[in-house]
Amino acid sequence: MPVPKKIINLLEKTKVKYEIIQHKTVFTAFDKSRTLKVSEKKVGKTVILKINNSLVFVLIQSNKNLDFKKIKKKLKGEKIKLASEKLIKNRIKGVKVGAIPPFGNLWKCQTLVDNSIKKEKEIILNGGDWNLSIKIATKDLKKLIPDLIFGSFAKKK
Repeated sequence: MPVPKKIINLLEKTKVKYEIIQHKTVFTAFDKSRTLKVSEKKVGKTVILKINNSLVFVLIQSNKNLDFKKIKKKLKGEKIKLASEKLIKNRIKGVKVGAIPPFGNLWKCQTLVDNSIKKEKEIILNGGDWNLSIKIATKDLKKLIPDLIFGSFAKKK
């Protein structure tokens, strides 16, 4: 499966430079960093949360874990939990679970990005399938996701 058209259209429409990286099938961001022989800091993982009845995408570095306390603080104590695989499959079409890029705007969802991502010049993101990734300049995240919110959302593993 190639990178889904809606993702390519977003990349092309915003005129950001990107590179599609094909690699062996991996199911975790950690395995992706090992396969591509890059630092875990340069690989982003997308975590999907259910907040009340909405889905929220959170992009963090693969060497970190989500910090629910920080997210609750930022979102003023909303009811927050990890989205179930079933809910993700029903709401986020055209990409494989575990390979979802952080472009929440493509599915009318809010996107949060951990501040640590800004420290890297480039970031490798999920490309919609387990053997495809997208490399972009970190500064271009704002062009791709206009309503993204930066904040402290992760903690060390």
